[in-house]
Amino acid sequence: NVVTAECLRVAGDDFSDSVMQYVRNKYNLLIGQITAEKLKIAAGSAIPLDEEIDVEVRGRDSLTGLPRRAIISSVDVREALQEPIRKVIGAIKNVLERTPPELAADLVGSGIMMCGGGSLLRGLPELIERETELPTRVAENPMETVARGTCIFLENLELYARFLEGGEDL
Repeated sequence: NVVTAECLRVAGDDFSDSVMQYVRNKYNLLIGQITAEKLKIAAGSAIPLDEEIDVEVRGRDSLTGLPRRAIISSVDVREALQEPIRKVIGAIKNVLERTPPELAADLVGSGIMMCGGGSLLRGLPELIERETELPTRVAENPMETVARGTCIFLENLELYARFLEGGEDL
């Protein structure tokens, strides 16, 4: 049973959009969604890396309109991802604050299980663990869990109707 939940409208595309905007603002380089996704996967992280990464990206210069290359560092990508990462951590903390004490006590032992593509961002589980002080791990097949969870959600839509309509706790 679901005790409390929060619907957060932040997903992988929001992470990529943040990367696209950052590259545009800092480098005057227009890149597409696919390039931003590749850059996020290649150099994205939630915490500093032991060895930072540089990635060459190609796009269109926003000033001249001509094709151009730029070297984007993992430091830049991490900076670009800060806002959506903060939203995710904020939502996690909001749910934890509304969790009944007896269930919160169970979380101290069992921790947080992450799923979905965002859970694959380097250092995100570690950052969530540091911010919540709860053990945090990634599901065995994080991409499959989203599809399976969506299926369960759709099969039990009547249970979630109140949450969908009013944004309130379950």
